[in-house]
Amino acid sequence: MANIFHPWEGTVKPFKIFGNLYFVGTIPASTHLIDTGDGLIIIDPGYPQSLYIVTENMHELGFSPKDIKYIVITHGHYDHLGAARALVELTGAKTFISKEDAPYADGSVDLTWAKELNTVYHEAFTPDVLLSDGDTVKLGNTEILCKSAPGHTPGTMAFFFNVTDGKRTLRAAMHGGVGRNSMTREFLDKYGLSTEAREKFVPAIDAMIDEHVDIHLGNHVGNNDTVGKSKLITDDFNPFIDDTAWKKFLTLTKEKYFEMIKKETEDATGE
Repeated sequence: MANIFHPWEGTVKPFKIFGNLYFVGTIPASTHLIDTGDGLIIIDPGYPQSLYIVTENMHELGFSPKDIKYIVITHGHYDHLGAARALVELTGAKTFISKEDAPYADGSVDLTWAKELNTVYHEAFTPDVLLSDGDTVKLGNTEILCKSAPGHTPGTMAFFFNVTDGKRTLRAAMHGGVGRNSMTREFLDKYGLSTEAREKFVPAIDAMIDEHVDIHLGNHVGNNDTVGKSKLITDDFNPFIDDTAWKKFLTLTKEKYFEMIKKETEDATGE
């Protein structure tokens, strides 16, 4: 019998990252909340099977899911958009995803990675707003700059936005997907895909690697040690505030990508 993935395994105590920015997700699927003053923005609602954890985490922090106005999605994989439809039906929120990954969301392209997780994407939806490189998402005191970051999927995006505690305003950023699992030659060949998206991966990183970022966010907890850092926050110290973390992460991401390409070349040539 195939391994059945249980997305609800790996709960995380919700917490404030800084100011009006919060983590309300799980270990297998990060979910972030921004309190804009005019409603809530959710970045990546995660798996449908663990949406109840996200909503319970919101309640624990004093937020109501009914106040969610926007659901902004980094890319079209099941662990990031799977819960969107249910959350829309609960809240009436608008959904945002790149135009390139809209076919993933509406089910017309079966590449959400659900099959790889031994499940089925039953939760297709029609996004309200299709994003392009340079677009902004505005609500209340928050304006999210959306930058194209293809590779993991053709329409993966990176998000940049300010967060504030009323005294300081800091810039947060998230690269929407750096996983090499969907960029390998094996995966591309399996689904008859070209290498076009992955060839854009490093150039897109180079275009944003020197951006000033005070708070690097992970779209998975391992990208920025979300859980570990959460346990170190005190009144006098916040490990999420680190203006070197963004560049370090993207530099390491590039190195791992080049290692993958090198190994594929060696395997193909026998050298």
